Amino acid sequence: YLRVGESLMRATRGRPLLLQRFPPGAGGPSFFQKRIPDSAPEWLETTIVSTPNGTTSRALVAADLAHVAWAVNLNCLGFHVWPYLAADAEHTDELRLDLDPQPGTDFTHAREAAAELRSLLDELGVVGYPKTTGNRGLHVYLRLEPRWDSYDVRSAAVAVARELERRRPDVITAA
Repeated sequence: YLRVGESLMRATRGRPLLLQRFPPGAGGPSFFQKRIPDSAPEWLETTIVSTPNGTTSRALVAADLAHVAWAVNLNCLGFHVWPYLAADAEHTDELRLDLDPQPGTDFTHAREAAAELRSLLDELGVVGYPKTTGNRGLHVYLRLEPRWDSYDVRSAAVAVARELERRRPDVITAA
């Protein structure tokens, strides 16, 4: 984590994190931890996050590499980043599109969907950044001006999914 620290912090700095912990090690089972325990050190930067159903929790903020090292020391190997900065939770600044193979399909289909998404984004003059999900699919991230709330951004994601499904129903479903 220290070797990739600069890149890691570029993607996570100032953002709330959902921790994916692997207590027995990288090859074993994992669980997701939203809540930072009350016993966490005082220097640790945290923020309150809220899920769409209204559930709140105190999440770790990626303030610096010391915060990352604290989480890694708990066997956290995966960091799932919220699409906004902790300092401005009212405005989402990333649109994330999730391209997962459905039953009966594989990564080849996810790549086809990504190519169709890239064509659409090119038409709109927007740049997306793909990322493998660690499983079977792809995420495509689009940086946004921090002007819209999470509901507006989610509506945009649904609109993109429906347009992709309209264009390529043989490969893409909005589901």
